Amino acid sequence: MINRVEKSISIKDSISFGWKTFKKRPWFVIGAVIIMLVFSISFSYKSDSFNGILPILPLVIFFGIALGAIRIAVELLFTRFLLIAHDNVETMEYMDTLPARPFWKYVGGKFAVAIVVLLGLILLVVPGIVAAVALIFVPYLIVDKKLGPIDAIKESWRITKGHKWQLFLLMLVLGLINIAGALALLVGLLVSIPVSMLAMVHVYRALEMGVQKKESQI
Repeated sequence: MINRVEKSISIKDSISFGWKTFKKRPWFVIGAVIIMLVFSISFSYKSDSFNGILPILPLVIFFGIALGAIRIAVELLFTRFLLIAHDNVETMEYMDTLPARPFWKYVGGKFAVAIVVLLGLILLVVPGIVAAVALIFVPYLIVDKKLGPIDAIKESWRITKGHKWQLFLLMLVLGLINIAGALALLVGLLVSIPVSMLAMVHVYRALEMGVQKKESQI
């Protein structure tokens, strides 16, 4: 008889893990969040300002692409930071996240997911929501496993099979936590963002390991 191992998602345990990991080195984690937010906000502002000061369309396009690439690189590095922090936050350093690889796979994965979700939203909205939930781990799989965009999409869909409703509820709860953080004079976001994202990485690790265990026992 085949013994299949199913890994369920516990919203409480996931958030608890995120909080406990954050508490081990709070200022170190907050520093990473601040760096990420500064880069994201500053490059968004500069991207808008270039439209007003650059009269030549090719230059506007060039600077827009360059700033977008930097923002994606920062997002990639923060994703790697979260993965490493999940496994060993106590001894990691900021430089452990360098270099920003695999950059082009990450770009391709983000683009592919955006297309799939957009098509799903066009098809009566619900399919788009399902796709957004099912493909939420594509960035993690590309950074963690170095998978290509298509393989990462397939793998994310596979490991979330049977867990989409739980994931959707977790995303809602984490969204509410970040709203509460924003209401706390925005300072609360420095805590709510890393805690919620570490909780999501914890779910990724749990589902990934759960699928691997299940397959090894077949």
